[in-house]
Formats: sequence, structure tokens, C-alpha cells
Amino acid sequence: MAGFVPPPAPPAPPAPPKPDEKVDYLDLPCPIPYEEIHREALMSLKPELFEGMRFDFTKGLNQKFSLSHSVFMGPTEIPSQSSETIKIPTAHYEFGANFIDPKLMLFGRILTDGRLNARVKCDLTENLTLKANAQLTSEPHMSHGMVNFDYKGGDYRTQLQLGNGALFGASYIQSVTPYLSLGGEVFWAGQHRKSGIGYAARYNTDKMVATGQVASTGMVALSYVQKVSEKVSLASDFMYNYMSRDVTASFGYDYILRQCRLRGKIDSNGCTAAFLEERLNMGLNFILSAEIDHRKKDYKFGFGLTVGE
Repeated sequence: MAGFVPPPAPPAPPAPPKPDEKVDYLDLPCPIPYEEIHREALMSLKPELFEGMRFDFTKGLNQKFSLSHSVFMGPTEIPSQSSETIKIPTAHYEFGANFIDPKLMLFGRILTDGRLNARVKCDLTENLTLKANAQLTSEPHMSHGMVNFDYKGGDYRTQLQLGNGALFGASYIQSVTPYLSLGGEVFWAGQHRKSGIGYAARYNTDKMVATGQVASTGMVALSYVQKVSEKVSLASDFMYNYMSRDVTASFGYDYILRQCRLRGKIDSNGCTAAFLEERLNMGLNFILSAEIDHRKKDYKFGFGLTVGE
């Protein structure tokens, strides 16, 4: 009896296959706004690159109100008829005030060169949001303003835009399945006597996002983002302009570590870029920016510090 070994238990029967879940087309998710369909690709492929030195300081006065100070020193590109890039040294200081509330957000910035920027976001109702932005400057014909009304339905989203220069725009995007949404837009620029219409499609799951957009202006935009893991994403895009015959394709990555975030890209024109955000301490971030274009012999490097949250 001491050497007796009980027989192994019989294997459990395989679990029956789960029946395919039926899609309730009357309860589809609400899509993201039409203007943000390339959001994930833009985050990876178009970081806020800069050249020179930047210092940003934000001080919170209370839970809703804060002040910001920014100093920038570096070259600024000016338009030129030649292929070479012309840069002039510049430096400016920017003062800002922010008010953040669950239903109202106000942002204001004023620069030493006289420019004044303002942004407003206000939730008028649970489904209707007002967004407005404006820039006032002493230069003639450079001031502009835009008002946007965003209505969020159960499985659709629509927007109406009004801007100076007799600019009118409207967009609509609808969820067709739990993963696919289709939309379209129209616009009219009365000052330039131009109009256009566009269409877009977006397919997203937990692991990938694919988008496509075409417009009567000749623009074709495709993007794809693959989420490799919780910390790594790969992105690519393709831009084609039928009118000018310009074609650009790019590939990039987004790598999030415990203390830093690294983003980079390379495009078909041979331009490479990288953007590093390193968290040195609570409320203290170090930024490195680099962009190299061998074809144009244009090399941009920048570094900065961000203090405050």
C-alpha cells in the first residue's frame, strides 16, 4: 500500500466553442471626430520638433488656474525662391494663462512680438461642445479666428466650422460596425472662391488603426498604426497630391519607457527625425529634438526643459 500510486485523473473535456457574438447595430460606439481620424499616426510621425533652446515653466495657482512662462531662442526659417533654406536668429518670451474646468477650458498666450493667441473649449450640453481659437497680430491679413461646433451622437459625430474669410465647413462620421467608421466633409472658402468635398474611412481594433482619406483638392492620405505591445507602436503613412504630383511616405515608431518616451521617423525624401522626452524628476522633463535632411542640407537640433505639470 505504501507504493500505491493513484491513477491520473482523466483529462477534462474540451470547452465547447463560443458562439459568434452578434453585433447590435443599434448600439455602436461613437467615433472620434472627423478631423482626428489620423490621430494615432500623427502622434508617432509628427512630434513637436523644434530647433534651438526652449524653456517652459508652468505654475499652478489653484486646482483650476495656472500661469505659464516660455522662452525660445533659435533660428526661424523664412520663405525663399531658392532650394537653400534661409534662417534668421530669433528669440521671444511667451506668457500664458490657463483655466481648466470639467466643462470649460480657457487658454491664452501673448508673445513679445505682439501676437496674441486664445483657445476656448466649452461643453454647452452633454453632447454639444463649442471650440474656438483666434490669433491677433499686428501684421496685415495675418489675424484669424475659427469657431467649431461638435455634436456627439450615440454612434455618429458631426461638426460645423465657421472662420474669417467666409470659411464654412461641415463634417459627419458614422460608425458602421464596431470597428469601422465612414465619414465625409465639405468646405467653402469664400475669400479664395474655393470649395471641396472629402471622404474618409477608419478601421481600428485593440492592436491596429488603419485610415484612408481622399478629397477633391487632389489629396490622398493613408495611415496605419500597429500596436506591438503596451509600450511600442509602429506607424506609417502615405501622402499623395494629384494636383502637384507630390508623393511622400514615412515610417516611424513610438517607444514608451518607464522614465522617457522616444519617437522617430524616416520619410521617402531622406529626412530623419527623433524626439526624446525624458522625465528627470516629478514635474521636470528634459527634451531633445533632431531633424536631418541631407538633400536640402538642413540640420535641426534642439533641447529644452519643461518645469511644472
